[in-house]
Amino acid sequence: MPAPEYCHDRPMDIPRRGLSIVELMVSTVVALLVGLAATGSAVVFTASQRQGLGVGSAALNGAAALAAIKRDVAAAGLGFFGDSTFRCHTLNLSVYNTVITDASSFTPALITSLGNNDRIDIVYASQISAGTSVLLNAASDGSSVELRSLLPASVGQAVLLAPATPGSPCLLRSITAMASATADSKQQLSFARTGRYNQVVFPNSPAFPDKSSAALFGDLVWSRYRLDGTDLLMERPMFGDSAVLHRNVVGLRAQYGVAAAGGTTIERWQDASGPDFAAMTSATLPRVRALRIGLVTRSAQREKEAASGHCEASMNKPELFGNTVDPDLSDWACYRYRSAVTVVPLRNFVWGLAP
Repeated sequence: MPAPEYCHDRPMDIPRRGLSIVELMVSTVVALLVGLAATGSAVVFTASQRQGLGVGSAALNGAAALAAIKRDVAAAGLGFFGDSTFRCHTLNLSVYNTVITDASSFTPALITSLGNNDRIDIVYASQISAGTSVLLNAASDGSSVELRSLLPASVGQAVLLAPATPGSPCLLRSITAMASATADSKQQLSFARTGRYNQVVFPNSPAFPDKSSAALFGDLVWSRYRLDGTDLLMERPMFGDSAVLHRNVVGLRAQYGVAAAGGTTIERWQDASGPDFAAMTSATLPRVRALRIGLVTRSAQREKEAASGHCEASMNKPELFGNTVDPDLSDWACYRYRSAVTVVPLRNFVWGLAP
């Protein structure tokens, strides 16, 4: 019987081979070209995305800054009106030993022209109950008061004393002690020299006759908005605090919405540099019904020149209220700009002066 045959694997006759040097070089060059094209596209996309984010963030930050200003302006004047009258055309105000105003002309919403930009000052009471006041039961020299009606006050809160008829300065005082009303006596508030707003004795401090008024402020809020270079600042003039609301701001302007004498409808928008409104008076203040505030912001990202060698990000300078705003850079056309405007009714002015 023949022996069985076994099958053994044998190498195939087809020759084994890898990539030739030419094929390797061709594939390497193709990969490099594809990589360069992808990198260029990524760079262009990233730059475009960065520019878009810069413009978008400038718009959002500008809107947030305007919203903060609008919230303050809407409260302007709270506590300074009573009996359809603006009581405090002048004001005595101090913080600790520092005099802030000494019978100076005062208005709770003031625009000051500073060259190409404006400064906005807003003053109001922090407590909503300041919109109403109570009468003094007897004359006062400002060191203490006796009230005809209950004032829901507490020690440490601020009270504004206003004369019975406008003319003499108003006076802000801090409550240091209280005596509650009884069946035989009226509520009394004391303002010792230790209080925050009590430590300065004003040389022209008036006496407050019977039937002058006292309004519970809680505290006094004084905000100031202005540009420092291209930084939009919110300052607290009474305490020296400040914060940057927005950077890359090249324009801040504001205008009064003015009605005719005796009217209630806004007839025009008035710059603070105008002859009648550079300084507020008892005649002009009742005509102010609103503020119009505008910001111009600049993108932080500079854009590249076009093929012509010139920047075309902005073809014209920005405008506010129909007036050109000069950017802070000589190559201003390489940046994008956005203008934002808000109108804020001065409700406390309107309600406080309503007959």
